[in-house]
Amino acid sequence: MANNDAIPVEPDHGGGIRQRSRASIERRILDAAESVFAEAGFNGATTAEIARRAGIPKANLHYYFKTKDDLYQQVLTGIVNTWLHTADEITAEADPAHALAHYITAKIELAREQPIPSRVFANEVIHGAPHLGTYLGSELRSWVEAKAKVIRGWITAGKMREVDPRHLLFMIWASTQTYADFAAQISAVLGRDQLSQQEYKAVARQVTEIILRGCGLTPPNPS
Repeated sequence: MANNDAIPVEPDHGGGIRQRSRASIERRILDAAESVFAEAGFNGATTAEIARRAGIPKANLHYYFKTKDDLYQQVLTGIVNTWLHTADEITAEADPAHALAHYITAKIELAREQPIPSRVFANEVIHGAPHLGTYLGSELRSWVEAKAKVIRGWITAGKMREVDPRHLLFMIWASTQTYADFAAQISAVLGRDQLSQQEYKAVARQVTEIILRGCGLTPPNPS
């Protein structure tokens, strides 16, 4: 077919033919896949259920993603890439307090806006990371070491208290992702259906305060 960006075509509800862009269809599939993988895990998920939730024929799903494994890998890669970009401000030239505060706040905001991807990732890791093991021990490890090098530079320059940079990152992950992975537990204990946007902002401020104070840093004034 000459134009892969406008296929396949689907009938709209009025009986006509409507072309959907490749990106739009892939996004629908990935969104549906995230919810199914979060609920059922990799083994329990089926491409038939993912296609049903995406509102497309199963054959169309397999046009874009040949196998369930291909789709799962794409979902996991997208999740990790989104998370890693939230730490872009952790650079040698940055102010440690502002960079770490931005990272923590961004991770809490992702927990609020995109909890389902976090649960997919958590489920994968809880089961021993069978599909992500190689990535975690190679690319993610390299990313962590690169950010740890920046933090060690801040420590050497006397900009913050001496801490183990890797465990600092692990602590930030744990403190932020728990608001996605264990949202049901948190909401139940607090006696509500879900946290409000203002409560998430308060959480971000408190987590930032605790972690930065532990690093000998003064949290920046909230904007």
